[in-house]
Amino acid sequence: MRRDVFQAIADPTRRAIIALIALQAMTPNAIADNFNSTRQAVSKHLRILTECKLVKQEYRGREIYYSLEIEKMKEVDKWLEQYRKIWETRFDQLDNILTKINKQKK
Repeated sequence: MRRDVFQAIADPTRRAIIALIALQAMTPNAIADNFNSTRQAVSKHLRILTECKLVKQEYRGREIYYSLEIEKMKEVDKWLEQYRKIWETRFDQLDNILTKINKQKK
């Protein structure tokens, strides 16, 4: 079964892994050290993230380093952008209502 990006980021552990490797490339062991789960469980999460092309692997000698695939994350951001505009409009409307209420109280 082929997973999509949104299935991958639905899991909180995978989101935490993304946050970790967004700052710097890390080995699976270094990533696993940040979680209270087995290395096999972390490896499974990394496999899913790699399958969805959210992370990429880079071999440096014997080590594999995982880093964030920025272009794929832009897909998520593009999808969210449509909702961000709706939220901003609603927050602006709420701000206007609250301002009116505060003026009426004075």
